[in-house]
Amino acid sequence: MNMTTDNSNVLKPMYKTGFIEDRNVQQYYGHGKLLLSGEYFVMDGATSLALPTKVGQSMSVKYSASFEPILHWKSFDVNGALWLEAKFEFWRFDCLDPNPSKEILLLQKILRQARKQNSHFLRDNNDIQVETHLGFPLEWGLGSSSTLIYNIAQWAYISPFELLFQTYGGSGYDIACAQSEGPILYSRNQTGPNWSPTYFNPKYKDSIYFVYLGSKQETSSAIEYYESLRPFDPDLIGALSTITEEMLHCKSLQEFEFLITAHESIVSKAIKLKTVKELYFSDYFGEIKSLGAWGGDFVIATSHRGFIETAEYFDKLGFPIVVPFDDIILQDHPQLKNNDDNRPILQ
Repeated sequence: MNMTTDNSNVLKPMYKTGFIEDRNVQQYYGHGKLLLSGEYFVMDGATSLALPTKVGQSMSVKYSASFEPILHWKSFDVNGALWLEAKFEFWRFDCLDPNPSKEILLLQKILRQARKQNSHFLRDNNDIQVETHLGFPLEWGLGSSSTLIYNIAQWAYISPFELLFQTYGGSGYDIACAQSEGPILYSRNQTGPNWSPTYFNPKYKDSIYFVYLGSKQETSSAIEYYESLRPFDPDLIGALSTITEEMLHCKSLQEFEFLITAHESIVSKAIKLKTVKELYFSDYFGEIKSLGAWGGDFVIATSHRGFIETAEYFDKLGFPIVVPFDDIILQDHPQLKNNDDNRPILQ
């Protein structure tokens, strides 16, 4: 059996630095993300509950004087293996390597957009060596792209939201998560992104798990499908926002299960897709909800039977990665604390 009882081999928490270690090296860090509620509808104004993860992506930038400067980029996975390497000149960020991959071309697009937003970005005579390091497997869909966007935006002194909207697209909740230290309420309307820290650390969290389905979803394809179904009833948007608010205050696992089941049913009917429980887990002894783009990445599962029995169930079906709530969800908001009513209080 290959269930994940020890996440030390696949999760490598790193800590946000954002400071200059020495005059020639800069460090940046963004947290990963999981979207508990709202899903696609956050793009139409629904309030969502978004959860930054303890794992994310770091980026270091090293400068050295040069008369013919180049940008040398290296990206490493969670195991320290090099998975992307490229070299660019500084005038238009043309790639100096023959036959660049689609990943390199996307990186080029991001760098060019960063220059468009800040014309002074990388205009001095220095060789630049950039290294990125993931704290989670690349295929998990926890935000390898959003953390990259966030780190590059910090480096270039530009808006990470604008950089996202002009490259990948999406709602921007993942960018908000990259810079947050705990759960947030996020929405996006005509005036732009809005988010605030919130408290979501339920007493029943030991009965909540995140299960990886092993099928990374393309955000752009999911958004394109969603947009083809517009417009949606404003009452639907309001109902999902209400469920989000109620999630913050429910006091029992049974109430939480009712809310995620209701949310799943509403979204299923709206986007004309079967729920993940219908598709894969019809005999499961708890409740299951899709997260983010439906059909892959992670789902949230509740259980009344303990971790071992829960993990055994999913493992037998070919889903060995089952992660407990506290192993992955970040809860470091310094300005929030809890009270007996499970409500946020600003310190």
